[in-house]
Amino acid sequence: MKRRKRCNAGRLLRLSAGLVPAACAAGAAVMGAALGQPATAHAAGKEDVIILRVCNWEEYMDLGEWDEEERIELENGVSILGERPLYKEFEDWYRETYGKEVRVEYSCFGTNEDLYNQLTLGDTYDLVCPSEYMIMKLMAEGQLQPYSEAFYDRENEYNYYVNGVSPYIYRTLSENEINGESWSKYAAGYMWGITGVLYNPEELSAEEASTWMLFHNPAYSRQVTLKDNVRDSYFAALGALKSELLMDDAFVSDMRYQERLGAEMNDVSPETIAAAERLLGEMIDNSYSLETDSGKADMITGKIVANYQWSGDAVYAMDQAQEDDFYLKFAVPQECTNLWFDGWVMLRDGIGGDVQKQQAAEAFVNFLSRSDNAVRNMYYIGYTSSIAGSAGDDTVFEYLNWCYGAEEEDDVIEYPVGYFFSGNNEDEAYVITAAVEQADRQLYAQYPSWEVLQRSAVMEYFDADTNKAINRMWINVRCFNISEVPVGVWLLVLLLVLAALGVRYSNKRVKH
Repeated sequence: MKRRKRCNAGRLLRLSAGLVPAACAAGAAVMGAALGQPATAHAAGKEDVIILRVCNWEEYMDLGEWDEEERIELENGVSILGERPLYKEFEDWYRETYGKEVRVEYSCFGTNEDLYNQLTLGDTYDLVCPSEYMIMKLMAEGQLQPYSEAFYDRENEYNYYVNGVSPYIYRTLSENEINGESWSKYAAGYMWGITGVLYNPEELSAEEASTWMLFHNPAYSRQVTLKDNVRDSYFAALGALKSELLMDDAFVSDMRYQERLGAEMNDVSPETIAAAERLLGEMIDNSYSLETDSGKADMITGKIVANYQWSGDAVYAMDQAQEDDFYLKFAVPQECTNLWFDGWVMLRDGIGGDVQKQQAAEAFVNFLSRSDNAVRNMYYIGYTSSIAGSAGDDTVFEYLNWCYGAEEEDDVIEYPVGYFFSGNNEDEAYVITAAVEQADRQLYAQYPSWEVLQRSAVMEYFDADTNKAINRMWINVRCFNISEVPVGVWLLVLLLVLAALGVRYSNKRVKH
């Protein structure tokens, strides 16, 4: 994901624009003062205080200060109210649980590339939360510290992550590898989602919105928006470029469908990049704009009719539009969708072989993975947590029911989410009775159907050479590809220049 300014998808809008940047700025200031020096606590002679340097996306962790009316009361008796920042509550929990003092120096980054540049320039963190492709890049470069065996010990009652992570997320992280090592060795899932199309159902049909070809459809010229980043827009271009293949019955029914789909959506051959460049240029010409955050507002205000969007931001936009009785919907292209996740990873340079610091870092991940804290983060951020809950703990499912459950006498559907909670989508214990409209609205965006996830693909990281080629392509379509300007255009420009010079020369002669 991605980069992105997250907002709330729960019952109330929680815009913390002033609070979060201030907290992050303060954390960054403390971090800057500590780099290359003994930690402040050590300088004061408190050698028993563990300093844990954490860097996360902006607005990507509950910072508390909820109003009492925001308290979440669930059917299972759990009451949730965010009063203080989670990273501050962790300090208290760690002291009470392990009998040791820890201080979290919390700072933020804006994009995966910003984080990578910070690391390249020498900033030191212990625990960071990049997106899947940056995790793969850091793995390939040997910058990550693997999680300990103790972290995955299911017998430890404080190991909330391994005991509560969704079977679907755990399997995804375990089965995918970089250089023969699974992602789960180095990464713990935090938030996840897909990409799709946020659209106005009064202006276009679900069928029209459910294809990447929408962004090339002249019927909606200057009424759609694409993402202003190369990875997401390249994925959309591949989906449109390969639409016929991806929808072919023989391709879809192939025993190796998932593997082939991943290969097609990670195709970076020179021929494909060139074809994608041409198509993407046409898609951009057909778009109202390229955006990273303004698409939500443009949909709400009606400037556009469709927006390429991350699932969490789509939920935010649908929530906000609904307050004005304006209903938007979310579609997933039939060709495929991009499955993304953000995860916690430890940095070798930060941990530095310090056993106590690694234990604190792993405990921090576990604390955030406790079901009540996962709910707090989902309510505050608006994206979907990787946590489903441990055996006997249905807090996350009850929260989902709190958000979207409907009375059975209403016009409802039975919406199964067993794939996420138990690993079995036929599990009758995990079915939400929701309003019919939720089949293509917030619930659908936050917890995509199993059928949708079957046609999802993770976009992998680009190596150095591929990255150069992709960025060159992006510059061409974003700016101006001089090499593609026809000779006739250059001749016309030359004639205009000569004509202008001739007029200037004539004027000078007249003056003399």
